[in-house]
Amino acid sequence: MLPERTITILVAALGGEGGGVMADWLMEAATQSGFPAQATSIPGVAQRTGATTYYLEIYPVKRDQLGGREPVMSLTPSPGNVDLMVASELVEAARAMQNGYVSPGRTTLIASTHRIYATMEKMQMGDGRFDSARALDAARALAKKAVLFDMREAAQAAGTVINAVLFGAMAGSGALPLAREACEAAIRKGGRGAEASLRGFAAGYEAAAEGTKGGVAPAAPSVKSDFTLSAQQVLELGTARLQDYQGEAYAALYRERMAGFAGADSRLAVAVGRHLATWMSYEDIIRVADLKTRASRFERVRREVGAKADEPVVVIDYLKPGVEEFASLLPPALGRSFVAWAEKNGKLDAWNVGMHVKTSGVLGFLMVRALAWLKPWRPHSYRYAEEQNLIERWLTHVREAAKRSVPLAIEIAECARLIKGYGETHRRGKANFLALLDALVEHPPMADAAEQAKAIRKAREAALADPEGKALGGALGRPVTWLRPVH
Repeated sequence: MLPERTITILVAALGGEGGGVMADWLMEAATQSGFPAQATSIPGVAQRTGATTYYLEIYPVKRDQLGGREPVMSLTPSPGNVDLMVASELVEAARAMQNGYVSPGRTTLIASTHRIYATMEKMQMGDGRFDSARALDAARALAKKAVLFDMREAAQAAGTVINAVLFGAMAGSGALPLAREACEAAIRKGGRGAEASLRGFAAGYEAAAEGTKGGVAPAAPSVKSDFTLSAQQVLELGTARLQDYQGEAYAALYRERMAGFAGADSRLAVAVGRHLATWMSYEDIIRVADLKTRASRFERVRREVGAKADEPVVVIDYLKPGVEEFASLLPPALGRSFVAWAEKNGKLDAWNVGMHVKTSGVLGFLMVRALAWLKPWRPHSYRYAEEQNLIERWLTHVREAAKRSVPLAIEIAECARLIKGYGETHRRGKANFLALLDALVEHPPMADAAEQAKAIRKAREAALADPEGKALGGALGRPVTWLRPVH
């Protein structure tokens, strides 16, 4: 008796990951094996706005056994009717589960546990990353069988693209009627890069075959985990970060500031140590230029694109410096006057110049690197003076609050999360920070420390959720304003 239905396969892959090639491999392997098969695709909007999805159906009976009959196949998937769900990134797997494409009685879920952050995650003022543990827990609960491991890492080790590892995991999961030899033959037929793809296929096949013996392949730990480092470890990490950022003298200033919290509650010391190190290594044009021209960065780019030793890689960086970036390098008095003039005349964003710089070329590299060489000048700059003054103001309030209540001091310390980036992002965060500081730290409307801590936490969370300041204004009971350029 013939099967009543086809095997349905839904693949969600990001741009540049070879999802189309993998769909072609599947169709080739199925066709050469004698199975009727069909494939369709829906293009995604952008690299992380939405994945390109591929939908395939394979009828698990060979054509020569059908007596000339053809199975009827669908062009689109339907919730609850997917046999094999494949996702090249963890949140894409979460999307599939949310949309009902993963069901306990039917679906084998194959997903890479690595993360490529979506635009909405990056836009958040604080830590906007999706909690990976939630997706992993859901995968284990919702899928009939789950194959979960870091496939990007396996692909990089094999010198190939993630599509080969995904294809191997699909074949090794046992969810397809395709022999390993047929899948490998489909890859070989592709020609260029076949050997590297076969290495990736083997890595995915073996990981899936090993994992499915117990039902679930070993999963990577959550990307977003609770902070458990001791205060001493935080101090060491902060020191190393600031030595790299500005040198030993700057790291010594960090240790001097942290000395005041040596005998404090460990939770407070950890919170201050983390945020102080991050704030002191604020992003400016010198830092950006330094990071963009490091040898390690070019090595990482070559590794990520899979370039061979004899293959050239062209790197073009997009830069858009403006008034604030230029003013940040001036002496404090001059920079302050320049920014005040720009604010008064609505010119803060009026002169931003878009530049495409080929940093992999000699001229472009030297032009950007010249900005990084200004590191010794940073302590004499306007931005440095502004940041250090605000840091001292924040630390003073944390120390004073610690005398009354450790939870209150921790809430004030956590407000440093609002300060980040440069340009308009920094402007908004700083405005929110100052509004919160003025309303609930320096002039609190309540005397009880616990009530004040609760109000600060509520206002901070509102500011992080809405960088425009409307939610924070509602929490504070008054509008939050920041200078908007007028053109």
